[in-house]
Amino acid sequence: MFFKNIREDIRNIVEKDPAARNGVEVLLCYPGIWALIFHKPAHFLYKHKLKLLARMTSQFARFLTGIEIHPGAQIGRRCFIDHGMGIVIGETTEIGDDCTIYQGVTLGGTGKESGKRHPTLGNRVMVSSGAKVLGPFTVGDDSKIGSGSVVLKEVPPGSTVVGIPGTIVKTREKFKDQEMDQVNMPDPIAVELECLRRRVIALEDELARMEGKPLPVQYICSDEDEGCACSVLEEDR
Repeated sequence: MFFKNIREDIRNIVEKDPAARNGVEVLLCYPGIWALIFHKPAHFLYKHKLKLLARMTSQFARFLTGIEIHPGAQIGRRCFIDHGMGIVIGETTEIGDDCTIYQGVTLGGTGKESGKRHPTLGNRVMVSSGAKVLGPFTVGDDSKIGSGSVVLKEVPPGSTVVGIPGTIVKTREKFKDQEMDQVNMPDPIAVELECLRRRVIALEDELARMEGKPLPVQYICSDEDEGCACSVLEEDR
């Protein structure tokens, strides 16, 4: 079973990562696969009350790979740890099947509570670079956590979360036809600012009409300001 699971993990990486040319390269050059290999005996030792040996095994894996997985963490099948440097996975973390975790991710707690204090990831969850998921809640199946996000509360299945603190910007029902990866995600702050900008323009226009004055001239972004949300398009007026 041990070697069968390792072969399955290697095949999964070859299928998901376009940079992986074959299984031998994955086994020799991917620290994520070695972090998972060392975690399996460490978790076995932990469950059989040999906790010191389990921690020593996990710390040796951390030294080799830069990935720290507590031996108490439960990890499902076909987990893909991409690059992996700086990943920290806490003791009571539970990770479902077919999840993808990028470098710099923390699956941690928020204090000194006892019992369940780390997150549970459902199946097919993607946690992008630098994201922090902190607390004993569930991230639902098929959810995506954006790069650099800090998630502090439960995430429904099929959601996309970005920002600090994490904000749900996509749900399975509302955007079922849109595909997003760890880069292609909306910015909720920019969306709010755009809504406020449009509202201010509408109010200024209404005030000008009430006072019988010409409509105010709105600022148009120059070429240097390309991408600025304050540019006024014809359809805004």
